[in-house]
Amino acid sequence: MAKRILFQGDSITDCGRPRDKFYGMGDGYANLVKASLGTDCPGEYEFINRGISGNRIVDLYARIKIDFINLKPDYASIYIGVNDTWHEIGSQNGVETEKFEKIYCMLIDEIKAACPDTKLIIIAPYVLEAASTRNTEEMPDRFERFKTDVAEKAAVSKKIAEKYNLPLIELQPAFDEACKKAPAEYWTGDGVHPTACGHEIIKRLWIETFNKIK
Repeated sequence: MAKRILFQGDSITDCGRPRDKFYGMGDGYANLVKASLGTDCPGEYEFINRGISGNRIVDLYARIKIDFINLKPDYASIYIGVNDTWHEIGSQNGVETEKFEKIYCMLIDEIKAACPDTKLIIIAPYVLEAASTRNTEEMPDRFERFKTDVAEKAAVSKKIAEKYNLPLIELQPAFDEACKKAPAEYWTGDGVHPTACGHEIIKRLWIETFNKIK
């Protein structure tokens, strides 16, 4: 029987996946992982994407039963955090870091209790300076707020990975390194959502991490 891999997160995972198809993957890193592993290991894995655009940690926790526990994945990655910042800066509806950590721990605790054999991967969020995140006349410190708060969320992601002894994918160093080769807009048009090349970076790190736990 094929082992089930679940991709969970926000719009970066969602990436336009069709809601009317159980196995709809979208156009991002999740689909690239499927293409790569599906080619190298035909029939060994089943791929499911349940990322939802706009989700914060509280939204992910709210749907833990139907979009995680009920699916009983053998492997799952969780990529969340940037909307907890973005929604606060844009509409004062984000999630402060202390609460982010609290809910994230609740999420992991319940997943481990209900699906003890599921192998988890934590993906820490990143942000680059680009059109939607850089300074504006209305908010001169816009990017600094993004950078500081996303860094806090990434630090919590790392802390949780260490607490539960889970593998961690740190995207900020990878994208910072990529920006030495090409400008930020080459990797992400708005500072958050990756281009095709940005998704390829995530895919490569995802597979590298997965190969250590499979």
